[in-house]
Amino acid sequence: MSGNGLGYNEQGGETTAAELGQEAAPTAAPSASSAFGLFSSDTKKNEDLKQMLESNKDSAKLDAMRRIVGVVAKGKNASELFPAVVKNVASKNIEIKKLVYVYLMRYAEEQQDLALLSISTFQRALKDPNQLIRASALRVLSSIRVPIIVPIMMLAIKEASSDLSPYVRKNAAHAIQKLYSLDPEQKEMLIEVIEKLLKDKSTLVAGSVVMAFEEVCPDRIDLIHKNYRKLCNLLVDVEEWGQIVIIHMLTRYARTQFESPWKEDVVMEEYNEKNFYESDEEQKEKDQKVKKLYAMDPDHRLLLRNTKPLLQSRNAAVVMAVAQLYWHLAPKSEAGIVSKSLVRLLRSNREVQYIVLQNIATMSIQRKGMFEPYLKSFYVRSTDPTMIKTLKLEILTNLANEASISTILREFQTYVKSQDKQFAAATIQAIGRCATNISEVTDTCLNGLVCLLSNRDEIVVAESVVVIKKLLQTQPAHHSEIIKHMAKLLDGITVPVARASILWLIGEYCERVPRIAPDVLRKMAKSFTNEDDLVKLQILNLGAKLYLTNSKQTKLLTQYVLNLGKYDQSYDIRDRTRFIRQLIVPNEKSGALSKYAKKIFLAQKPAPLLESPFKDRDHFQLGTLSHILNTKATGYLELSSWPEVAPDPSVRNVEVIEPTKEWTGLLGKAKKEKPTKQFYSEDEDEDESASSSDTESKSGSESEKDKEEGSSMESSGSSSSEESSDSEMDSKEGGAKKKSETSEESDSDDTEKKTKMISKGKRTSRSSESGSSSTEESSSGSESESDSESDSGLKKPENATSNKSEEKPQQKKKTPSKQEVSLLDLDDFSFVSTPVVVPRPAILPPSLVADLEGLKLTSSSVIDVSAPVFVPMETHELLHRMSGKGLAVHYHFSRQPCIYGDQMVSVQVTLTNTTDQKIENIHIGEKKLPAGMKMHVFNPIESLEPEGSITVSVGIDFCDSTQTASFQLCTKDNHFNVSIQPSVGELLLPVTMSEKDFMKEQGMLAGMNETSTTITVAPQNSTPSVIIQKVVKAANLGVVPSGQDNIHRFAAKTVHSGSLMLVTVELKESSTAQLIINTEKTVIGSVLLRELKPVLSQG
Repeated sequence: MSGNGLGYNEQGGETTAAELGQEAAPTAAPSASSAFGLFSSDTKKNEDLKQMLESNKDSAKLDAMRRIVGVVAKGKNASELFPAVVKNVASKNIEIKKLVYVYLMRYAEEQQDLALLSISTFQRALKDPNQLIRASALRVLSSIRVPIIVPIMMLAIKEASSDLSPYVRKNAAHAIQKLYSLDPEQKEMLIEVIEKLLKDKSTLVAGSVVMAFEEVCPDRIDLIHKNYRKLCNLLVDVEEWGQIVIIHMLTRYARTQFESPWKEDVVMEEYNEKNFYESDEEQKEKDQKVKKLYAMDPDHRLLLRNTKPLLQSRNAAVVMAVAQLYWHLAPKSEAGIVSKSLVRLLRSNREVQYIVLQNIATMSIQRKGMFEPYLKSFYVRSTDPTMIKTLKLEILTNLANEASISTILREFQTYVKSQDKQFAAATIQAIGRCATNISEVTDTCLNGLVCLLSNRDEIVVAESVVVIKKLLQTQPAHHSEIIKHMAKLLDGITVPVARASILWLIGEYCERVPRIAPDVLRKMAKSFTNEDDLVKLQILNLGAKLYLTNSKQTKLLTQYVLNLGKYDQSYDIRDRTRFIRQLIVPNEKSGALSKYAKKIFLAQKPAPLLESPFKDRDHFQLGTLSHILNTKATGYLELSSWPEVAPDPSVRNVEVIEPTKEWTGLLGKAKKEKPTKQFYSEDEDEDESASSSDTESKSGSESEKDKEEGSSMESSGSSSSEESSDSEMDSKEGGAKKKSETSEESDSDDTEKKTKMISKGKRTSRSSESGSSSTEESSSGSESESDSESDSGLKKPENATSNKSEEKPQQKKKTPSKQEVSLLDLDDFSFVSTPVVVPRPAILPPSLVADLEGLKLTSSSVIDVSAPVFVPMETHELLHRMSGKGLAVHYHFSRQPCIYGDQMVSVQVTLTNTTDQKIENIHIGEKKLPAGMKMHVFNPIESLEPEGSITVSVGIDFCDSTQTASFQLCTKDNHFNVSIQPSVGELLLPVTMSEKDFMKEQGMLAGMNETSTTITVAPQNSTPSVIIQKVVKAANLGVVPSGQDNIHRFAAKTVHSGSLMLVTVELKESSTAQLIINTEKTVIGSVLLRELKPVLSQG
């Protein structure tokens, strides 16, 4: 047994032994040997960990680090292991490195000297190829709170702010705040970094840099001007906590840059008051002037439009932030849209409910109409905690009006019976407020409160007395009976506040109850010494008032009470007694005030205002800590008032990015020089003579220029290679066109063929551009770029083929466009120029041709859209024949590129007439699409014969999201509300690529752009054909050839932005598989992962 116990102690009982030793220390002094044994076990334990950390095996080091971090997590001191841990910073194992960084962040401040020794290691790690290591090194470096390394931290932050990885740039933004708190003198240099990071297009960085901006320089509004529109557009894609920070910052920004949207209401009201005596003409003129007085700034509208979708966020803080933005910035007519979202949050936990109800309580005071439709949502539940009940009660009272008061009072009757006495008392106060605010129910409420005076519960009775007292002050003449009734209850009520309120009422209106008041004073004089101080003060007041109005009956009683008060233990009572005696009892020492004693004591007092405690909170920004506490908290930034005149809006205009300008200009110049215009010229003789000289001279200079640029451009990246190849392609094109001028037929054929190929090239070049820039540009950035490109890219080829007379000016407009920069155009020209091999040397030297061919071969990795592997025939019901009054509508996704736009998803809609009569004028009416979504409708169908069916095509730009496209399907007599919602798999277009290209693109989309999960594959699903069949059926993916039997690869690009979507299914042992998705559209990637997981798992 002892052996077993020893073994247990050695293996896992060290911590227990140490803890037992700590507990035993204060009780009794242990023997020397036992103490020595205890310390030796501690030393041995740390020695074991040190040996494991110095081991050559990563598994031993990893185990040691896990144990050390576990000790730290328990709150125990592990600082003596610092030197042994620091040695492992340079470990190649990422897991070990992460744990080392966690440990260093904890002890770097305590062990400053040793931490400084490891700074060189962190500086090396800042240049590590792995983005996670670079980011972790920066986090640790910024966590070392040592002023001496501030310059090193500053340099590291500057370098990280230019990093290719958005994750590292995000950590640089976090480090800015830490450095600023360590050394505020670095503010100016940090502002420069913030300004640089604010221009970042990545959604990952946006929230963090705005947080740094708010911390370091919240008053530098000028930094936001140029980035305002970008932040508005990126907002939907930013992470949730970043959204909150950005929304609060933009709220403050908008209050300084735009005119008040609430002016409109005031102007219109003034106008309506004054136009009674004016003539019709004057009215019209004034009407036009008034309408011009306020027009919302487009940037103001952009902010409201882009924040509206966030009201559906799953994060309560985001919804609350949008709600406060609409409250402070939106026109009053539009602010109501936030009410439904706020009411939805009342289903959350009690902490969220408390914050939301606090804000609703403030809103409901100024704008009751916002929450009146949701009155029942604020009814109190029995399970609600007291704080929630009280807030709901507050809101119900604010929302009460003539129409709803009867329902609310019935609710209040139930609440008064609650076992929660604090809540019952608050309900009685609410009844009093309703009685004050709505004069029609004042008497009803007063009678109900009088009935509560007979309640068994003292707290309810006491609160009723206090509220009745306040109500009676509004119209005391009509309620002398109630005063008498309350005087009778005085003996039974023991709560001091209630007794004091009754005495105050009797004293204040003693002339209305002349018989009862002296008797009450007599009873109170008997129990004076046993009363509470509050009650004693009111007894003294009652005696003074009766002395002044009915001195015959009460003179002696008052003097007796004053004598009792003179020797009371409380100095407040003694002071009040001396004051009253000098004021009401005349003697030689009495001052001039004695003459006015009656006016002082019996002056008419204003009725108290029963107001909401939330009335004065509206000057704080909603959703802030200051609003909750009703006092200005540290760090609170006040909202400025609306400017009288809006500042210049041109400060938010952003110039075109410089590199793009030069690139487009270079191409435009090259294309202007090339003789493309001769192709479309009517005078062939003139054009031939001009083109022969122009072509030779210009192609020669172009080829020399291309030669010089070729060597540098090949190594610089895909964009430069596209540039050089395009200029070479242009000279080739010129030669081909020159030879093709022999017949008009060949001209027209070539024109059509080239137009098709160029439009095809444009689409694919966009996908490669967005794929290659995934690490530097955000998803929204590429979306906006592809928006502008797709519009011009679609319109120009159509114009080129539609009308030959317009082709010449169209060509001139088209030349500087960026879309023609596509390596696919090389394929086009190799095809066109094949019949004309002889004149090629005259246009391009052989060396340049070889360079061009080599470039074409090396650039064969261009990703091209391919035909869908599988087209599901499954249809979805859009409109049932019963709902559609005989019109049945179904739709399915064709998985083909849309003819209406390369950013649109093609949807085939089949309409069937199941009635025995014609259905006329079938068309799409009002469209209710989310922000950014577009829809190309089908042409109206004049009539659909009985039992007839027709299929039409619709194009919808879903903006790479699964949001629903809602619209009205209309006939001559009816309107039907219908909606189309795609699955993620239908938002993709399949692409072809080699395995090598797939691996290259996957490497560029690693880290934060990778999502993976492990699934259990059913045995019948493990064959390659079944896996491919199931994946392509679920999503519109292209199959990438794989050299390994257990790995299956699929590739596609998103329809809207052209972002690559790479899917890998790797079969493991024991019927498991790893599903990996790489894409810069991380949201779509995670949704696709969730959809594919059950497809591969099920049998």
